[in-house]
Amino acid sequence: MRALGIDYGDARVGIAITDPLWITAQGLETIHHQGNDKIVLKRLEEILKEYDIDTMVVGMPLNMNGTKTERAEITEKFIHKLQCKFNKIKILSVDERLTTVEAHKTMNFLNINKHKKRNVVDTISAVYILESYMKMQENKKV
Repeated sequence: MRALGIDYGDARVGIAITDPLWITAQGLETIHHQGNDKIVLKRLEEILKEYDIDTMVVGMPLNMNGTKTERAEITEKFIHKLQCKFNKIKILSVDERLTTVEAHKTMNFLNINKHKKRNVVDTISAVYILESYMKMQENKKV
């Protein structure tokens, strides 16, 4: 079984996936949806048919002090849509503070062309979201 990491945004959704053994998280793709969640849900359904997914982890945008952002309410509505459509899969959220900052640092380190950054930043953020969840799961085992 695998897990998906999701960085949900207004126009794009970054998707990351674990390997079958839950050792690594890799960027899978960025879904361009321009505010139409039906596009995202349809693509996620296709991904679920292709991979053996049992968990979806959605990044929850929080302020630095831990309070919810305006964006958090929109993300919660998206999570509700996921729970309604994919009710046999565990769907949860994790704190996504600073994942976009880390994604930009990674892209700068890798010297990614500034015109390509928009297409990969959300996917890299999804990797960080998924890695955060994987670390939390590992810490529970200790």
